[in-house]
Amino acid sequence: MNGAPNRTLTKTPRVRTRTLALIAAGGLAVSAASAHAQNAGGEPPLVAAPAASSDSVDTAYDPLQGFNRGSYGLSMALDHAVLRPVAHGYMAVTPSPLRRRVSAVVYNLGEPSTTVNDILQGKPKRAGRSSARFLINSTIGVLGIWDVATGMGLKAHDADFGQTFGRYGVRPGPYLYVPVIGPSNFRDGVGRVLDFFTDPVGIVGGGYTTTFGATRLGVQTVDTRARADTAFRALDDATDPYVTARSAYGQYREAFIREATGEVQTLPDFDNDYPADPAAEPASAPPEATTAPSTTQ
Repeated sequence: MNGAPNRTLTKTPRVRTRTLALIAAGGLAVSAASAHAQNAGGEPPLVAAPAASSDSVDTAYDPLQGFNRGSYGLSMALDHAVLRPVAHGYMAVTPSPLRRRVSAVVYNLGEPSTTVNDILQGKPKRAGRSSARFLINSTIGVLGIWDVATGMGLKAHDADFGQTFGRYGVRPGPYLYVPVIGPSNFRDGVGRVLDFFTDPVGIVGGGYTTTFGATRLGVQTVDTRARADTAFRALDDATDPYVTARSAYGQYREAFIREATGEVQTLPDFDNDYPADPAAEPASAPPEATTAPSTTQ
């Protein structure tokens, strides 16, 4: 191959915006930061990334495809056997308004990690906004149950170490599907490890071996998997779910890195051909596309 990167070039089916975001949250929903902005109601929807067109080309660098496909298959088997039934049970017995409050609390606990990366990215205004959001929502918003800060003009955003590395020019490297954890690449994989060990809430709470830490991880996992149900069902309909997930992750992370580097782009809002709950009413028409927030201070 003359040392050329082993990139897979295949046409992929159109990927729904919501699918991109939810898949990027991490295979079996074990992801500490899955939201990028919050709406006025206080539920943290996942970031809207550009949807792939019907003729989009997947150029993922995937030299470990054999291992990755095996990991993907294992993760999906575990999801079908364990997490999906748990998530469906959670959705069946928990009213949607209550689930939104749980999602808001989960998101709020991730704000300090966002602040850390805002500082490392040299964005003091954003760091001030994320730290103010955490303080306000943890107090006036009662531990983050209510998103008071957004109503005060403090819009939510997300940041992680993978994005921080990307801001400073670190390339993603080979695609990697980690069993249970989900889609990643070498850059974002290292970033996830750092996110885990530098999480301020996790450090103060004594780590995931404590009652608080284990409870937080469990609630976070079920909450994210429940919100990802639409995406997982969309993957089930894909011709090649592995390639669709890989393409979705790549597009999502590329959009996320571009935001950190200051490249403003149009991000279409969520498409949703599948109801969030098995018994939910048909989704209403999606709102018009919105423009990504500027990353200038």
